[in-house]
Formats: sequence, C-alpha cells, structure tokens
Amino acid sequence: MKKFLSSKLFRAIWSIGLAVFFFYITPACFSKTTIGIVLGVLVLLVNGSGFLNKLPIITHISRFLVGGLFIFSGFIKANDPLGFSYKLQEYFEVFKADSGLSIFESFAHIALPLAILLCVSEMALGFMLLVGYKRNLTLGLLFTQIVFFTFLTFYSACYNKVTTCGCFGDFLVLKPWTSFWKDIVLLMLITLLISGKEHVNELFTGLITMSLSVIAIVLSFAFPIYAYRNLPPLDFRPYAIGMNIKDNMKAGANYTPAEYESGFIYENLKTGEQKHFDMKNYPWQDTLTWKWVSTDNILIHDAVNPPKIVDFSITSLDGVDLKDSILNNKDYLFLLVCYDLTKAEDNETLQAKINDLYKLAQADHKNMIALTAGDAKQIDDYKHKNQAMYDFVNADGIVLKTMVRANPGLILIKDGTVIMNWHHNNFPTYSDVKQKYMK
Repeated sequence: MKKFLSSKLFRAIWSIGLAVFFFYITPACFSKTTIGIVLGVLVLLVNGSGFLNKLPIITHISRFLVGGLFIFSGFIKANDPLGFSYKLQEYFEVFKADSGLSIFESFAHIALPLAILLCVSEMALGFMLLVGYKRNLTLGLLFTQIVFFTFLTFYSACYNKVTTCGCFGDFLVLKPWTSFWKDIVLLMLITLLISGKEHVNELFTGLITMSLSVIAIVLSFAFPIYAYRNLPPLDFRPYAIGMNIKDNMKAGANYTPAEYESGFIYENLKTGEQKHFDMKNYPWQDTLTWKWVSTDNILIHDAVNPPKIVDFSITSLDGVDLKDSILNNKDYLFLLVCYDLTKAEDNETLQAKINDLYKLAQADHKNMIALTAGDAKQIDDYKHKNQAMYDFVNADGIVLKTMVRANPGLILIKDGTVIMNWHHNNFPTYSDVKQKYMK
C-alpha cells in the first residue's frame, strides 16, 4: 500500500480527481474553459516530475522568481503592517457577513499579529527557498500560503467584495482579478518547484545555510515590528512627507472618469452560468433558458489619471466644512490624528507631551487641531480625561487611518503640504519641531 501511495499512478489519480472537483465547484463568475485550462496545467505540472528533472534550469528560474517575489511582497507589506492589518480586517468582515461564522470576528481582533506573521512568513520562506533551507518544509508552507492567498483574491474578485488586495500595500495597488492571476502564476511556479524539488538544493554548507536562515527570520520579525512601533520607513501614501494634499486632490493631465455600463445578470437554467447583458440584448423573452437574477453595473474601463485623494473632508462638530481653510492655511499647523478615541494610545506621559506642544505652539501663534471620527460624547470624555484644550474636528475614519499609521499621530502641514509626521511613540517637543522644520 505504501508503495502504491507513493507511485505515479496514485499521484495522477488524486491530482485528476482534485481537478475535476474544483472544476465543478467553481462559481459561474469564472469561465469553465479558463478554469479547465488552469487545472489542466496544474495536473501536468504535478505529474511532470520526470520531464522537469531533465531540465533543471526551469526549476532554478522558478526558484528565484518565487523566492524573490515572496521576499519583495512580504517586505512591502512589512513596511506598513498596520495598513496590511486593515486590509485583513476588511476580508474578515466580508467573510463573517457572508458566512455568519463568528470566528472571523475573532480573527479581525487579532488582524495585526496575523498581518505581521504573514509578512514574516513571506519574507522568511522566500529567503529559505533561495538558499535551499529545509526544502520540503519550505515548499509545503509556500504552497499552503499561496493556496490561501489564491482563495482570498478569487473570492474577492468573483463576488466583488474587496476592491484591492493589499498584496503590495500602497506601493502597487492591484485589482482583484489581476491579483488572482498573479497568484495563479505563483501557484503554478510553486507546483513546478515541488515536482522538480530534487534540484532545490542548499547553496551553502548546512551550518551556513541554517545560520543565514535564522538571521533572515529574526530580521523578518524585527522589520514589521519596527515599522509598526514607528511609521512606515517607505511611505507610498498620498499623505507622505513632501506631498501636497491639495495637489493630490486634483485629477492628473488627460483625466478620464471611470465608465460603467448598466445591465442585468441572467442565469442560464441549463448550465447554471450567470452572464451580464446590457440594456439592448438582455434575454427577457427567453424564459425557458434564462432567469433574471439582478440588476448590475459593470466597469467598462478604469479612470485614467484620477485624483490620488478623493475622500478628504474636514468638518466642525457643527457640520461646517473646514477643509479649505485648513489646507489653505499659509502658516504651520499641527494635525493631531486620532481616528478612534476609544482605541487611542492613552498614557499620562504622552498626553502631557501633547498638551505641552499645544501650549507652546499657541504661545508661538501656531495652532493644533485634533481630527477624529469619534462622536461628540467620545470627544467630550477624551478632553475631560486628558485635560485637552485643543479643538476637535470630524473626518472620516478610513481617511484618518490613511493619513498617519498611528492613533494618535501628529502631522505638521503648511499650505496643504505635509512637512513632517510622527508616531505617538516618537512624539516631538515643540522646540525640536520649530528648530528642524519651521524655516
């Protein structure tokens, strides 16, 4: 029996069986022809070890492509682990709403440590693959991880749940289907590596390979923790230092808005396939073949050179629009960003630093206002507890999360340009700010 389980025949049986299973359970959003081709290629790769072992160059190329991409992807996400955790929370909220399972709510509460672990896993496994450390374990974990990511991106694309995947953070924003096909390519490459694993050998002696891998794992943990406790070392957001918020709210040259087409989703009663029809050709009379499912709007093409910032707004607690007066302020202005007052870092030392900066700024005829998504009661409780004398204004919580990866965080702007920003762990004194940044 053991001999049979390790035979080529058994491998062919289970790989073809899995392919047939996935072919039939794939939702109608994905073409049966396309999924058939993808599954067919995977079956060939799974059963192609004999051929692949004769061409080690294919395995070597795949090894460096997969290892390099995993390191790069993990590094970009580790550069902003808090932002990645927001994306994971979004996925978990979708899964909870669709499945009704409360376990996804529990996952949402630990999204940050999960985000850090995924970043570490990508970087460490990518490096371990490159140096050939623990080959079987590394390939197994890489395969498990890419299957997980492929499921996330497919679900997101098929059901239009999460509009961007977060695979490369703010550095490169991918649409769900684009991200899904990227994962499919990686899935094929990793499957190819498993089939040709005899050529995935250690590049150095055992001790050196192990030592380098341990160092890589330690650094993979250290980098995202550092980025979380400070701010992203590489800032790709439209509120980065040197960016002008007003300019980023403007469309680029040759701007073209996104174009959508209204239509209907009909289900084929014979095949179960769902298809989009426009207003001119929907089969409303063919009730024997088609059944109406829903009204639908599909994207014909994305916007060209759209504004980088589309949702920035600031209002007083009475609802008065303050955006223009704040962004057009010609003097230096401090923005204390507290997207959620109930979750804001709260210790006496930090609050004393905030209050001192406000008092010294006021004495120097500079102002500081606090931006929050909290309601009037939360603001009142916060001000009373921390003896805060500065004014609060309202802004969207998602925008505030994007502006600075800290709660609270501090931003110095002038005439709409971001001069500097700080994490609450590195909260500055007014004298340092004035000396270094107020020219």
